[in-house]
Amino acid sequence: MREPSPISSSARGVALTAFGVLLISPDALLLRLADVADGPLLFWRGVLTALGFACIVLLTHRGSVTQCLATVRRCGRTGLWVALLFTGSTLGFVLANQYTRAGNVLIILAASPLFAALMSRLWLGERQRLHVWAAILASLAGIALLVLDEAGSGSLAGNLLAVGCSLSLAANFTLCRTRPGSDMSPMLTLSGLLTGLCGLLTCVWLAAHGNESVLQQLWPSDSADFAHRAGWLALLCLGLSPLGFTFIQRGPLYLPSAEVALLMLLESVFGILWVWWALDETLSPRGWVGGGLVLGAMLAKSLMDRHLRRDTTDASALSS
Repeated sequence: MREPSPISSSARGVALTAFGVLLISPDALLLRLADVADGPLLFWRGVLTALGFACIVLLTHRGSVTQCLATVRRCGRTGLWVALLFTGSTLGFVLANQYTRAGNVLIILAASPLFAALMSRLWLGERQRLHVWAAILASLAGIALLVLDEAGSGSLAGNLLAVGCSLSLAANFTLCRTRPGSDMSPMLTLSGLLTGLCGLLTCVWLAAHGNESVLQQLWPSDSADFAHRAGWLALLCLGLSPLGFTFIQRGPLYLPSAEVALLMLLESVFGILWVWWALDETLSPRGWVGGGLVLGAMLAKSLMDRHLRRDTTDASALSS
């Protein structure tokens, strides 16, 4: 049998990654449509996501619980930190969408690879090229515009939560680089359970301070209406997110990470378009400038990385 050509392999990587990004792009929109309070939202998001990723892990290991547990054990202590950091990014993303524009959240989240490059320099001593530092500075300026655009309003907290989410993701990326070749995806199930626990504790705290009981918060009396709204969460957490991230995770098998990062920018673009189309929610003029700086910096960095990688490949081919 003939091996697949580089072109067909690259096309497969682009198709897998782009399809995965398209699946997860309605994330912010579906959270808005669910319209659930903070505690129940975190609980159901965490539990349903844990169930979805557990099903993916079981299917990957052909239903063998023993092999699944062995994979989890191989993640070691690093895997526990990965789960905690992913939990932090999930909490930040979910709560940020509760308190600020979805477009702001998605744009700030798009800067996480640049934060990861900065952390890699500080923690791992990895040297970064000049264009990476330029992209980091441009992104920080854009994020500052987004945050300042909401200064004095209640959504400032949402923008700061989005920054925390982006930093948690960046720390997660950096930590995973210390264990190259190790599959940390099973720890996403643990992260989902931790997120659900945070939601449950929030409900318990509210119940102890005179709010409705925990059960009433998790499943309100208007069960028919709540079931309809919770259906959006089920669609997202049981279907779109696990499948989307599974496809995205396959992308680097056929594409360099720089090109995968470039395609991940489509999540912010599609996500903003989904919210604009369904909820008529858009950015302010200052927000568009800030968003343009962040997305433009990410696009320029990814294209430069791609160009440099091709130059290196061509030079290696000529020397051999």
